[in-house]
Amino acid sequence: MQIFEPVSCLTPFVKAFVVVESADTFVNRLLPDTSLVAAFRLQGQVHFQEQDSHTCLPTYSISGLRKSFKVARYDKNSANILVQFKEGGAAAFFDLPIHELLEANVALDNFFKSSELMFLGEQLEAAYSIEGKVNVVQQFLITKLRRQEPDLLIAHSVEKIKMAKGIVSVKDLAESLYVSVDVFEKRFRKVIGTTPKQFTNIVRMKTLIGHAPSTGLLLDSALDAGFFDHSHFIRNFKSFTGQTPTEFFNVGKHPV
Repeated sequence: MQIFEPVSCLTPFVKAFVVVESADTFVNRLLPDTSLVAAFRLQGQVHFQEQDSHTCLPTYSISGLRKSFKVARYDKNSANILVQFKEGGAAAFFDLPIHELLEANVALDNFFKSSELMFLGEQLEAAYSIEGKVNVVQQFLITKLRRQEPDLLIAHSVEKIKMAKGIVSVKDLAESLYVSVDVFEKRFRKVIGTTPKQFTNIVRMKTLIGHAPSTGLLLDSALDAGFFDHSHFIRNFKSFTGQTPTEFFNVGKHPV
């Protein structure tokens, strides 16, 4: 895995470009995150596995926010460039209410002309190095940047949620921003891609998982974070990760 920083004009919208290459087949458990991800497949196949079925991802696609985990299988000799957008950042490139991508993985030819994506593919193939291929994707995004002004109120609310580690009510958040709950929820959903309540849940669970290995007091932290009891927390944890806490932390490294 290699990580590349975006060029300056993309910095307000993109967290990072992540290149995932695999010499052998491997399976990765993808936990819900707070921002959307676009994938540009360079070679090989990637599948989402669900019980007895699997779905092959398009060559170029974007994934919306999710409430629960996904299992991705990367084929042997696969290579992909992942664009990790900042919260609300994807809205600068896609002319569509971002919440419509919730729980979905959608091919980019739903947003861009086939001729544009064909030319992109030719450029990616012609680029010799990984750095060159990342630069091709960056240039493509630059041409799609719609120059819209960010919603500063929603950007501020995202920061407040993160600072509170997801332990904040939507009502209190809206009051602190001097807007009604209804207006706040509609604006948040349009820009971020999910409701503020679901977003706070993701932040809260990611924070718990991220700190659990160092503290060893996961249940105590969960109760402090607002879970009613042990069973309530376990149920939410399993929906989020697909495993119990014991299973999850005994398997080794996980993306959090």
